[in-house]
Amino acid sequence: MTGTDAAMEEHKAAALLEHTRNAVDPHLRAAVETLPGAIRRVVLYHFGWQNADGTPASGQAGKAIRPALVLAAARALGGDPETAMRAAVAVELAHNFTLLHDDVIDGDTTRRHRPTAWAVFGVPDAVITGDAMLSLAMRLLADDPHPASAEAAVRLSSCVIELCAGQQADCALEDRGPDDVTLDECLAMAMAKTGALLGCACALGALYAGAGEHAVRAMDGFGREAGLAFQLIDDLIGIWGDTSRTGKPVGADLTAHKKSLPVVAALTSDTPAAAELAALYQGAMETTGEVRSAADAVDRAGGRDWAQSAAADRMARAVHHLSRAVPASAGAGDLLALAEFVTRRTH
Repeated sequence: MTGTDAAMEEHKAAALLEHTRNAVDPHLRAAVETLPGAIRRVVLYHFGWQNADGTPASGQAGKAIRPALVLAAARALGGDPETAMRAAVAVELAHNFTLLHDDVIDGDTTRRHRPTAWAVFGVPDAVITGDAMLSLAMRLLADDPHPASAEAAVRLSSCVIELCAGQQADCALEDRGPDDVTLDECLAMAMAKTGALLGCACALGALYAGAGEHAVRAMDGFGREAGLAFQLIDDLIGIWGDTSRTGKPVGADLTAHKKSLPVVAALTSDTPAAAELAALYQGAMETTGEVRSAADAVDRAGGRDWAQSAAADRMARAVHHLSRAVPASAGAGDLLALAEFVTRRTH
């Protein structure tokens, strides 16, 4: 793909995400308004619609990648995206349930350029609000008269169990030594933690389009592989991302001793840089100098190059799955643009 083609794809994806955000937000807000007052206040803050004191704010509720996948998948398989709107909102609520809990688990104090919900309202309110958001997502599907809603609810429920298992595995990896983690188990963890929900989003879109099981499975495979590519890029951003764009501290994943994919690829490279990185991971790694040294060691051990190459490989696998569900490339244009966007982003 040439630089011009890449720029055009990025512009297309950005326009698609903006359109999705504008289409989904009124339905998302309407759903949030049904929550009890104290919980609703935390949700409105988390989505950037209110300040901590309850006054209106104009923040962004996120990129809307997952609801965009739901609607694009429905459209690609000949369905009416509008009929899949509740499913798109449900997926977005489920995703944000994970964000609220992740911020608590990771101790992250910043998201989207302002304090995280738990840092403002406390851990109990953040956790309880996340639980309520997930329940709201399931209620939206349960109340949906669309014939696909029951199967969609089962898929989303199964997906949440899988991603919780992935999150648990991620936490368990942090407690293990740098020499006691394999790349295969990290890839499996990332597929469950991130790939599962993107796969579910695409599968729900296919269900709401009335697609058969073959197409639904292929769409799920597309989303899962694209999701793993997304996680690989996210892990790179977690080490080398620009704070002014990510809204998070530089090297936050390294400071937290996270066994992210580039880090584990570096640790298992059997190089001098891998030994340096392992030694840093066994220490506190609290200073800026230590974090920079760790990032440099990951790079020299090949972790950065491996992650970039692996992301491209996973994208190729995603496209293969997509071709099985949508043989005509024209119909898959929006999905391909979204997948390219998540693997080319820098924040």
